[in-house]
Amino acid sequence: MGSVTLGAAARATIVGFSALAFAMILLPALAPAQDGSVEAGADVFKKCRACHDVGPNAKNKVGPLLNGIIGRKAGTIDGFSYSEANKKAGAGGLVWSDEVMFEYLEKPLSYMPGTKMAFAGLKDPQDRKDVIAYLKQFK
Repeated sequence: MGSVTLGAAARATIVGFSALAFAMILLPALAPAQDGSVEAGADVFKKCRACHDVGPNAKNKVGPLLNGIIGRKAGTIDGFSYSEANKKAGAGGLVWSDEVMFEYLEKPLSYMPGTKMAFAGLKDPQDRKDVIAYLKQFK
């Protein structure tokens, strides 16, 4: 068989479709909380409530209050006694983005060795997406 020569327009179309397909595969992984459910997250957060508080009357408990956690630098809530690991992470620039929180919540002790957070983690990716969506409503 002979070879087929593609014109510039055909090559551009192929490149465009390839980029679109790549974006459709990659973007969901980069924005984990975008398809989380606030309602389901409220249910998942019951696992967190023994140590953490959210809402208008939230206060520090065994863990820090979580109002405004997304977008906040690690280890920075006034009045909470953070682990050295958490303070060091914050001093090093760690900010609790959706992506960082998604990874951290899977297995906190592995993500941040030395943290005081003695929680096994949320293995189900959907649970993590849901709880992040829930937390984001508390500014």
